[in-house]
Amino acid sequence: MPSESVAQLKRHLPGLNEEPFIPPHVPPELIREPTFDRPNQLSDPFSVTEGALETLPPVFYWPKQRPGHSDGTWVVTHYADIRDVYQKDELYSTHGTANYQVLVGETWPMIPIAIDPPDHAKYRMLLNPWFSPKAVTAMEADIRATINGLIDGFLPNGECDVAYDFGRIYPVRVFLNLMGFPVEKMDEFLKWEYSILHSNHNVEKIRFGVSGALGYLREFIPQVRAKPNDKLASGIVHGQVEGRPLTEDEIIGTMFFLWIGGLDTVAATTALMFRRLALEPELQQRLRDNPDLIPEAIEEFMRVQPLVNSSRLVKKDHEIHGVKIKKGDRVMAFNITGNFDPAEFDNPRELRFDRPSNRHFTLAGGPHRCLGSHLARRELRIALGEFLRRTPPFRLKPGADRTVVPGLMAVPHLPVVWKT
Repeated sequence: MPSESVAQLKRHLPGLNEEPFIPPHVPPELIREPTFDRPNQLSDPFSVTEGALETLPPVFYWPKQRPGHSDGTWVVTHYADIRDVYQKDELYSTHGTANYQVLVGETWPMIPIAIDPPDHAKYRMLLNPWFSPKAVTAMEADIRATINGLIDGFLPNGECDVAYDFGRIYPVRVFLNLMGFPVEKMDEFLKWEYSILHSNHNVEKIRFGVSGALGYLREFIPQVRAKPNDKLASGIVHGQVEGRPLTEDEIIGTMFFLWIGGLDTVAATTALMFRRLALEPELQQRLRDNPDLIPEAIEEFMRVQPLVNSSRLVKKDHEIHGVKIKKGDRVMAFNITGNFDPAEFDNPRELRFDRPSNRHFTLAGGPHRCLGSHLARRELRIALGEFLRRTPPFRLKPGADRTVVPGLMAVPHLPVVWKT
């Protein structure tokens, strides 16, 4: 299992370096600093990338520091090149992905995301049954009950904060139940998670979040070891890979990865989706009139709301469009442009609920495609379907702030109103 010493990783920690390190093989004319992730007030917040495929080079260098990860990265913007980054394991590695734990002196990797094939498969084999379509179907009644319980609470009021009181809560409760974590830890979990993912790369805040989460997990693991149950956390603690028990590093690496991944993405997608529907009533009405379109609508909302741009570590020297990429460099798959590439998607800026082919990269791609993709889709379908079924047409509350961030920050608050 690959690991790096803390000393090796220190040059990747913003706050320890005054300026990002730019490798000498990077041509100055290919250095760019895109600003697509800045807040805006647009109905379609990701429309800020319109024209980017024509104005940006197909590969450029972004000297952006990312805590525990890198001082800068190459960026590929077109769909075909992004697909290569996700699929060509001989060139690209996930080693070091989501490396927040190094900020508190840990050297174990996040599992399975930071493990390359073929070893990656043995960890997915352990975890996949918990996220299979069959497993998700078995969870559907509980998901629906959780969602309708929240709607019961605010429906008589004629309004709700659909981001804070709905989207923030239902996927986390589903995740806590799946893992076997106590539901009363939700607010504390979200405080730690927000510090890690939404602190604008503030190292001290990230360390606070990582320390809190790891401290809890290291107390929780012995409890599960002493009292096995039918939850996923117990399945990891008592699980096996290749006929042997997981090591302590493998257990904490897997648990922490799932903890990071299970608290945020569905919430952000929900908030952005409901914001779009509140601002564009004709879209909302179309889904009310045609609820059978909801599965395709969820897929299309995910395509036009690419929350994360995934990165890979370069394993050997090669070229992309004539640009020299060196071993040890980072390459980012710029999903925020690739999901709108007209070479792959007809009329890519149009939100179409009948798109015949929708192979987007919002859930990444290749062998590291999102482990929880089936669960995420089912949660979103039920959430949208039940909300539209039970509430009258809704709109953004008059005077509400329209500010949105095109990414995981999304919309912390989204007050909507309807006529009771």
